[in-house]
Amino acid sequence: MASTSSPPIMTLLPSLLLLLLHITASPAPAVAAAARAAPEPPPTPAPWPHQFHSILFMNYSGALSLIDLWYDWPNGRNFNIMQDQLKGQNQIVYDLEWNNGTSFLYTLDASRKCRTLYPGVGILRPNWLDGAEYLGQQHVDGFLCNVWQKVDFIWYYEDVVTKRPVHWVFYTGRSAHVMTFEVGAVLEDAKWQAPVYCFEKGEGEQEPAEPQTALGGGSRRIPPPEVALRGFPSSLM
Repeated sequence: MASTSSPPIMTLLPSLLLLLLHITASPAPAVAAAARAAPEPPPTPAPWPHQFHSILFMNYSGALSLIDLWYDWPNGRNFNIMQDQLKGQNQIVYDLEWNNGTSFLYTLDASRKCRTLYPGVGILRPNWLDGAEYLGQQHVDGFLCNVWQKVDFIWYYEDVVTKRPVHWVFYTGRSAHVMTFEVGAVLEDAKWQAPVYCFEKGEGEQEPAEPQTALGGGSRRIPPPEVALRGFPSSLM
């Protein structure tokens, strides 16, 4: 009867090495289960581009308007050019804001209306939506959007694919529908100059009515302490 002999150690060594590599490369069951169970963090809204141009369709209890919005963070300025529905060119109101806390509300027609405001607050930061609460996804204006709420003041809808803003709604019910969004577009410097009659206020001069702007409510007179420019809570500025 032939005797059986153990295989040489050198023959078994490759198999032992492969087994060892498999054991060390495989995560422990508890670690693998924990990794599978860890929830993904909720999405966050994209910061605003430092410069952009947007045309907005506004609706406030059925009152419609168009706003030409120019946002220019590097130069510390923001411009709303506003026209109500079925109003002529002579009814356009210009709302020019600077980061030093000065704003001009004026017309460019023969009425030469102008109001200078000193709300003491600059324009919105590009990251003003930081800290907004994620509410999930919703279809709005034909786009699948991520939705956030900021301090019970604004509901903000952003396209899931492009990360562009699509829509926002204020607690008052006033809403903005974003028609165009041109990243990097800049209005020429000459257009940012308020007219000379804004600096030469005379007796009997009329002032334009305060409009509903793209980024909030109407009045920007001295607000209560918790409210800042355009009705935004000061925490957003």
